Amino acid sequence: MSYKILTIDILKEYILNIEVIKNYLEDGKIEISEIGDGNLNFVYIVSNVSNGKSLIVKQAVPYLRIAGEGFPLSRERMNYEIRALQFYEELLPSFVPKIYYADEDMSLVIMQNLSEHIIMRKGLIEQKVYPKFSEHISTFLAHTLFYSSSLYLNSTEKRALVDRFNSNTELCKLTEDFVFTLAFMEDETNDVNPDLLTEAKELFAQSDFKKSVLKLKYIFMTQSDALIHGDLHTGSIMLNANETYVIDPEFAFVGAFGFDIGALIANMINAYISHFYRSEDKVYQAWILESIKEIYRQFEEKFLELWSQYPNSALLKEGFIAQKELDEFKAEFMKNIFRQSVGFAGCKIVRRVFGIAGVEDIRGIEDKNKRKEAELMALRVGKSLILNYESIEDVDDLLGLIC
Repeated sequence: MSYKILTIDILKEYILNIEVIKNYLEDGKIEISEIGDGNLNFVYIVSNVSNGKSLIVKQAVPYLRIAGEGFPLSRERMNYEIRALQFYEELLPSFVPKIYYADEDMSLVIMQNLSEHIIMRKGLIEQKVYPKFSEHISTFLAHTLFYSSSLYLNSTEKRALVDRFNSNTELCKLTEDFVFTLAFMEDETNDVNPDLLTEAKELFAQSDFKKSVLKLKYIFMTQSDALIHGDLHTGSIMLNANETYVIDPEFAFVGAFGFDIGALIANMINAYISHFYRSEDKVYQAWILESIKEIYRQFEEKFLELWSQYPNSALLKEGFIAQKELDEFKAEFMKNIFRQSVGFAGCKIVRRVFGIAGVEDIRGIEDKNKRKEAELMALRVGKSLILNYESIEDVDDLLGLIC
């Protein structure tokens, strides 16, 4: 059918005309409610109160929802979310919600309701420990990045992947603007704490900082290493003690290896910083730092193990290079991914201090003075990562810049 926005009033009729959805829900009393506070889309939970079955309906509208119809934004962004979820589901079905139905013409996807899981950011604020998270997310990162890269794909397959994802230009432009640009200069979209005006002006005038940001922005704009989620923060992860799900990949495109890793590290660092001023729980903070270390250690280990299984790819032909030199190449290759991840993490942290859409971990601190101190610490850490990312050697160096 042609596109139209599905309000609660017409959604029931729409979904019950989809045979696979009707069969899944079965007969009974159907209830629909809007959930979430997303910036971009409408999200509904559809429940059969007679048997307890439920699912999620997500639809993109042709504008930025948080700003209203006066801020147009292509609804085709949902196409890339659908395609990314399908790619992830085929590769790692236990780490993404099951898709029951998708319709690119309607900019809509119907998927599993993760009713036994919570948004990770909320869990981190509440000091919840997730013992399997590092293992799970490192597996997700290693597999999704490796299997969508030229280390696995042949040249034709890689170019087809780029063609399938790299028209997601509007959301890439949002990242270019809000992660790499506007938060580091005077701009009406910024949300600067009045108590940090001096620090903001100093940052906006700091040339070495700006040069490093430009390098990272150029990497983001030009590298096409692998399919990335594009917005992998702790609000894009739902989990419990045993399961981890990655959601909301509407920013997906073929980009730099380090961007998703950096986004995740940034959000873990923000959670760590917040607990100096929330719980003051040093044991919990130590768990966060250990998680950061384990995420990257396990990612690198798993990525290299996958690489070792495929000696032929678009990049390499078996016999082209001796094993010793290949191992040296791989070590340098992985170090470059890590360094870029650190730089991207720094941009993500600092942009949350002065830019639009700050993180609840820090901006939700009720005490005005404590919030200011948390923002100052985030600013110091983020700047340090940006200014030093090109010389950092390993995760221990990263933790040294955080602590």
